[in-house]
Amino acid sequence: MTKKTALVIGATGVSGRAILSHLENKDDWNVIGVSRNAPYFETSAKFVSADIMDPASCEAGLSGLTDVTHVFYTAYWDDPVFEKTREPNATMARNSISVIERSARNLQHICLLQGTKYYGQYLGPFKTPAKERDPRISVPHFYYDQQDFLVELQKGKSWSWSAARPHVICGYALGNPLNLISMICVYAAILKKLGTPLFWPGKPGAFTSVYQATDSGLLARAMVWMATNPACANEAFNITNGDYYRYQNLWPVFADYFGMEMGGVETTDMVKFMDGREGLWDEIVREHGLQPNPVSRLANWHFTNYAFSNDWDVMSDTTKCRKYGFMEFIDSEEMFLGHFDELRRMKIVP
Repeated sequence: MTKKTALVIGATGVSGRAILSHLENKDDWNVIGVSRNAPYFETSAKFVSADIMDPASCEAGLSGLTDVTHVFYTAYWDDPVFEKTREPNATMARNSISVIERSARNLQHICLLQGTKYYGQYLGPFKTPAKERDPRISVPHFYYDQQDFLVELQKGKSWSWSAARPHVICGYALGNPLNLISMICVYAAILKKLGTPLFWPGKPGAFTSVYQATDSGLLARAMVWMATNPACANEAFNITNGDYYRYQNLWPVFADYFGMEMGGVETTDMVKFMDGREGLWDEIVREHGLQPNPVSRLANWHFTNYAFSNDWDVMSDTTKCRKYGFMEFIDSEEMFLGHFDELRRMKIVP
């Protein structure tokens, strides 16, 4: 049996960790993770330390990985000012992929992680359901930069590329506070400690609009599928759970799960609301014997403001991935509750 070797760039994030978990126990894969810091979780994957913002660090850490056959690029650099994310994210992809593409003697595929921002979802109402063939919007984005870089780099080469376009990736990664799952749990725990109903802090329109999400495990399986299926060469695929929801219907379910009263819509600046409440979370950690993680490792309130502000429908068409053979789906309500259960089991949240 000829083994494939996966290189997961951004391996300690929500998506990267899910790919590691999916592949590390498969007999036909070797797995290598790339991150600046050592993994905070148990894994059989080999890890390589590299700062992918630094070309010299990429050269030192990645040039020796000659056996890599498949690259999964999941790294992301965040900034509260979205326009400032373009150059760093384009640079990180160029720095890391250039080295591994030159070094890997039997490179077969590079899979990019994108998202519905490709369709302009973050700017306001957009064409829904979004299809992979929809034209790019006029606003520059690092998704376009990264994909264009790959297309140019691929010319005359035997390897192929693909791109996954999920929305609101739900899973768990310690130290990655851009995570809807841990954020909702921390938010609910603090409100419960305050004796406050679980009110909706976002815009009224975001409470009632149609929305979608992507389970990190489903995304991992989809990315491996498209990276190993020849028919998926040089194609992009929308990858979501396959259903849609409105928070007005999920919020009572969440309130019941956390043993709280259902609150109404109270549009709130979460950064200001949570300012100075770190000590309250520390009390909750002590009371429930939780892992001693500060709020900053579990929730980013700027992200909360953004995540609950889209007062327009967010819908991706997933017909294409089904036509090509990826038939998996997940009930989003069950996904949320399942991830909540897992964080409780791990003693991350009460």
